[in-house]
Amino acid sequence: MTETSKQASQDVPETRTVVIGEKTEHPQEVSLPVPVSRPEKRLLLIDGHSLAFRAFFALSRAAEYGGGPGFVTSDGVHTEGVYGFVNTMVKLVREEKPTHLVVSFDLEGPTLRSQEYGEYKGGRDDTPEEFHGQVPNIQRILEAVGIPIVTSEGHEADDVLATLATTAAAEDFEVLVFSGDRDAFQMITDHVTVVYPGRTPSDLRRMDAQAVFEKYKVAPQNYPDLAALTGETADNLPGVPGVGPGFAAKWITSYGPVESLLEHADRITGKKGEALREHEDLVRRNRKLNRLVTDLPLGVDLDHAVLPEADPERVGVVFDELEFGAQLRGRLLEAFGSHASDDAAATVPEVTDVTRVRTAQEFSDWLDAGEKDVPIVVRRLAHDPKAPSGAEVTTLMLMNQRGAAVDLVTADQELTIAVEEWLADPAAPKIVDGLKDLYHGLIQRGIELAGVMDDVQLSGYLVRPALRSYELDAQLSHHLEVEVPRADESAASEKNGQTELALDASDEQDELAGVSDAELRRQATLGSACRQLSEHLRGLLEADGQLGLLTDLEMPLAVILARMEATGIAMDRPGIDRLFDDLQQPIDQAFEQAQAQIDHEINLGSTKQLQAVMFEELGLPKTKKTKTGYTTDAAAVADLLGRVDPETQGSRFLVALMNWREYSKLKQIVAGLRDAIAEDGRIHTTYQQTVAATGRLSSTGPNLQNIPVRTEQGQRIRDVFVVGEDSQGPFECLMTADYSQIEMRIMAHLSGDEGLIEAFRGGEDLHRFVGSRVFDVAPEDVTPQMRSKVKAMSYGLVYGLSSYGLSQQLNIGVDEARTMMSGYFERFGGVRDFLRGVVEEARSKGYTETIDGRRRYLPDLTSDNRQARQAAERMALNAPIQGSAADIIKKAMIGVDRALREDDLRSRVLLQVHDELIVEVAPGETERVEEILRTEMAGAAELTVPLDVNVGTGRTWHQAAH
Repeated sequence: MTETSKQASQDVPETRTVVIGEKTEHPQEVSLPVPVSRPEKRLLLIDGHSLAFRAFFALSRAAEYGGGPGFVTSDGVHTEGVYGFVNTMVKLVREEKPTHLVVSFDLEGPTLRSQEYGEYKGGRDDTPEEFHGQVPNIQRILEAVGIPIVTSEGHEADDVLATLATTAAAEDFEVLVFSGDRDAFQMITDHVTVVYPGRTPSDLRRMDAQAVFEKYKVAPQNYPDLAALTGETADNLPGVPGVGPGFAAKWITSYGPVESLLEHADRITGKKGEALREHEDLVRRNRKLNRLVTDLPLGVDLDHAVLPEADPERVGVVFDELEFGAQLRGRLLEAFGSHASDDAAATVPEVTDVTRVRTAQEFSDWLDAGEKDVPIVVRRLAHDPKAPSGAEVTTLMLMNQRGAAVDLVTADQELTIAVEEWLADPAAPKIVDGLKDLYHGLIQRGIELAGVMDDVQLSGYLVRPALRSYELDAQLSHHLEVEVPRADESAASEKNGQTELALDASDEQDELAGVSDAELRRQATLGSACRQLSEHLRGLLEADGQLGLLTDLEMPLAVILARMEATGIAMDRPGIDRLFDDLQQPIDQAFEQAQAQIDHEINLGSTKQLQAVMFEELGLPKTKKTKTGYTTDAAAVADLLGRVDPETQGSRFLVALMNWREYSKLKQIVAGLRDAIAEDGRIHTTYQQTVAATGRLSSTGPNLQNIPVRTEQGQRIRDVFVVGEDSQGPFECLMTADYSQIEMRIMAHLSGDEGLIEAFRGGEDLHRFVGSRVFDVAPEDVTPQMRSKVKAMSYGLVYGLSSYGLSQQLNIGVDEARTMMSGYFERFGGVRDFLRGVVEEARSKGYTETIDGRRRYLPDLTSDNRQARQAAERMALNAPIQGSAADIIKKAMIGVDRALREDDLRSRVLLQVHDELIVEVAPGETERVEEILRTEMAGAAELTVPLDVNVGTGRTWHQAAH
């Protein structure tokens, strides 16, 4: 396709053109117009179902990653789609500034397309039960705001939007169409642009004619021709076998749109040309179905679609029912030209008294002016949320009755000493917002932090362990329903006679000189709100009996994690480079083996191409149907391997695909590790305390939890983590220590089952012991296969595994799995009773508890939706056990760190991965460090069975394995 250019007059935007049908007798010029700008007449059209579905799935995944449902009302009503829809709509209105707005939804019942082609959209999964009822709630909010909803019987929302876009363009509107359906690209003209969502609903991309051409190599009006050739999985429209977007675009460039292309189909050689000729009717049908209607008799006057002013009371009724906080309510009302009612988005009283502290005397005066023994809020000033964890702290905002801003970089020696002594004083009570990050950032400057009595992030996490965010603004909205206006809004208060703070502009080195007074007031106000939040959360923790988890476990651990992050672990750089290079060979080999089974090149990372090869070309049995076709995930591929003849092309392709995926993933892990090596030759991972709802730690940058444990390649990766040195010289070795079967030991303790307790107290092989009971044979007659089955079942029960799940995991029949589980429960009745009781107790309370009282709230236990309820039941089975294991390893870390410090040892804890600690041991300290690890880890909890600790040493992490 050849691109040319036309220069238009001043009043008409420049229009670029591309040529299609180059190999025909009548090539055509197709325009790529430049979008007009009409800020005074800008119409936003939203495909309601498209946005609602995307919001629902995005927020459902986010909540699942966070460990539990985050968008469920106290009555069990799911609101993911509603919240995400409103949030994205507000973002669109704020950023695009439309003057007019219309939303359209698909109606239930047949459409003209489904009547013409009965299988239209027939391949889509059933709508999740949790989504039902969310569109009506979205429509209630739109009606409350006054936004027109336009639909048409027998037509989809796309047709309604295409008609409105055509009408509006004729009236010289600039039109923005939000749609996640690529068929909408055919609407694009100089007056119409599509706003297309990326991976999340709020990741929005403007798709004009040039953007469509750059991505698909066709003009927008020819995109339906391309889609007719390639098919559209979402609409259940199959394409020409083996033809992807690249080939389709080349055909359109050469031979024109569908009708012209089909007229010249005999010129196209090879298997693809043959496939095209065999599927001419399919292509014509696709092209007919994907053509949008632009002349529906809607009877809509665009003058009635002017952006409305929302009624706070009407919005408030719906928001209260859906339990949405003040923050989203305030943003919605602001976007639609209104102000929240008195009982909606309250704001925190602004702190106007803020001192820019430049001398030790000023600091002393500020401290003296505050109330004695009242904790002072310590926050990093204007923290960049994109800054890496533990980035050096340069400025602080302190809040008592008044605010104080301190620049640590330009402070003179006297002020530096005064601030450092106060920060390190354990008798000076402090409240912080993110203890680990603040502590880490201060020790970068050699400053110790003590006397912290609360961290509102950790308090908020313990109170509600499945929130989306523990940032201060989010928690203020969730818990107190207040918000602190942005600095530009605060600046308006200058008109009310408030005095402008003094600014010594003569000191150009003062970093605070670049911070406005309005921003300082806002930061001080956030500090004041932080104290209110602390009081609220501590009250909840005390009422729930969880305050000890904060003061004795999570906050001491945060300090240890900060030191571990700062220390890092040494890496063998040449070794990791060799490993990275070595992994390319098996990747290339697996790719060649896969390629050898088919007669064309394939991208093994493309799901669409894999589906075409596996289920069309190789004729493999169909797997589970998903929204994008038959699944090609790892479980499906493994299942297929067990169902096909190993001597076939299909089997060889699947084996090659599995190998390619495994080694590609390993190489990605190694690449991530290599990129994470800092200038000191060490990796400094960031620990996350508030992500997993069970209480477990996770890590990022890099994620050390995803390194394979038992595979040979995983062991090679662990071999590049090596013993290092510090300013005093080299360390002697790495020492690793972990618990043996900790989850099963917790199961024995919580269930009180005499059989399990007997096995652990007797030091027997647990799985052999259980196998002998389940299969009714002597322990010595338990075969490795029996032991493996029992092990899978025992751990599966901890995670709520069903008999069907066990059958899938062990590749056995459901009846055999059910018999195994029945035999297990007959002989270990305490486990059966515990598993039944824990779910019922959680259902009545609404939450589970660990041994130490950590709670996990599970509102879906009472859901009417069977899938949601069963998922919550599995979480209820797992949370007390996995959460207790997390508490135990945390207590062990605190004990080990304390013992190392009390003995004044140089050895230090470097990593915590799953239930394993990795310690860097100084020369001459090996015996004492091992003693500390065994003593502190075994004594971290008093269970009815002993905690067994495994310890090993070596130069590398792998060599120290045990």
